[in-house]
Amino acid sequence: MRPMTKSHFIRPAVMTDEAAAIDTLILAFATDPMVRWTWPDPSDYLAIMPRFIKAFGGQAFSCGSAYLTKKSRGVALWLPPENHPNKEGMISLVESSIPESRHHELFKVFEMMEEFHPQEPHWHLPLLGVDPMYQGHGLGSALLDHALQRCDNEGCQAYLESSNPRNIALYQRYGFQPLGEIQSGTSPTAIPMLRLPN
Repeated sequence: MRPMTKSHFIRPAVMTDEAAAIDTLILAFATDPMVRWTWPDPSDYLAIMPRFIKAFGGQAFSCGSAYLTKKSRGVALWLPPENHPNKEGMISLVESSIPESRHHELFKVFEMMEEFHPQEPHWHLPLLGVDPMYQGHGLGSALLDHALQRCDNEGCQAYLESSNPRNIALYQRYGFQPLGEIQSGTSPTAIPMLRLPN
């Protein structure tokens, strides 16, 4: 059973929402351990993160599975079954923005992410973020609740990788269970998590 959440207006994003949604995700991930380990320099982070978001979860906009709260203060990019992040785009970003000496660690992280992905049809949550000014007001919970209702109605699994330890308890409250750990070299640890339908 999902926890009760405050009522928030959630709607699917349209293409004209994409820029504002990406801006919110850039703010939300500015202190994310895995993302900032990848791009620790602020200028690099701000320049590259929009392209990373588009490669990792941007297809959600064209699939109609990007969800927003009021004024794009919270954003969730879900990929439906049989849709995947743009792996080639992510590799290209790493190759062009990360020193070659760190490529092995990054590519190992990508490899481990792929290994944990379920083989069965599933909804994948690459990115969920809330503008730091509005965190702690239930927006992330409302976004999860909205999409997981669809997963349950379809009898479909949901999968994510939590790159921030602070978020694991939230995902567990919604039925996600850790599958293991994703960690390479000097990287922080990300936790792949799977939720079975209710």
